[in-house]
Amino acid sequence: MAVAETVHRFLVQHSIDYDLVPHPHTGSSHETAEASHISEDHIAKAVIVKDAAGYAMVVVPASNWVEMKHLRKELNRELHLAEEEEIGKLFPDCEVGAVPPLGPAYGIETFLDQAVVSLANVYFEAGDHEELIHVSGEAFQTLLSGVRQGYYSHNE
Repeated sequence: MAVAETVHRFLVQHSIDYDLVPHPHTGSSHETAEASHISEDHIAKAVIVKDAAGYAMVVVPASNWVEMKHLRKELNRELHLAEEEEIGKLFPDCEVGAVPPLGPAYGIETFLDQAVVSLANVYFEAGDHEELIHVSGEAFQTLLSGVRQGYYSHNE
């Protein structure tokens, strides 16, 4: 499938240099990390949540889980995980389950976990299950500049 068109436009719009990291077809962040030989904590994943106000994206390391109770308290919102079929409608140019963690590119409110902020290199879904995009940590922060940052996840 290659890089999702929305993602490609967003990278070009922000003049971001990136590399593509191809890997065998995978079905989870854990499998992607193994197949691409990249540590899970260097892969940024998007978790889609929703409430009465709409959808939001929480960007966390693939090795972590969103701490929903903390997220609700921190944001004072009754957020819940979105269903797979809802997510597909929000990202029409991506394969189901391969959501790039670039909420601003899709007009989705985004929250960035502090665990991602400190990374020198960040890898994330290109929009399919066979390629990751690699950018510098600085470039990733440029892509998500202006989004709220906090401690939204934990590592099991």
